[in-house]
Amino acid sequence: MSKNTQLSDVAANAEADAIGRLLDNGYLRIYDGAQPADADTAVTTQNLLAELRFAATSAPAALGGVLTFSTIAAVVAAATGTAAWFRALKSDGTSAVFDGSVGASAANMILAALNIQADSQVSVSNFTYTAQKAATGV
Repeated sequence: MSKNTQLSDVAANAEADAIGRLLDNGYLRIYDGAQPADADTAVTTQNLLAELRFAATSAPAALGGVLTFSTIAAVVAAATGTAAWFRALKSDGTSAVFDGSVGASAANMILAALNIQADSQVSVSNFTYTAQKAATGV
């Protein structure tokens, strides 16, 4: 029989909440270029477009396995480019927690504008993390 793991809401919320605590006072870095294979892969040729900070409590408790991050203060862009992906890091600024896609819709993180100009304001419209309740092969 193949593996068919199914998490309860309690377990999915615990997973999402743990991610939230890892990101308290953490960093949200937005890059152009190709997203690395995983969050443990170093950033190489991608350009850092903007660096934002999570709040002291990055998100309230998850509901249904969905963690909705608290408001993230807008910042001034460091470089010009097209936002393609992000990396979320712990407050030490070096420990990656997870990466994801950036888009105007149907992405992990929604930005008001994907074409970022240096010295312009960058703000996040919507940002969530969803714990996977069903996982095959686990």
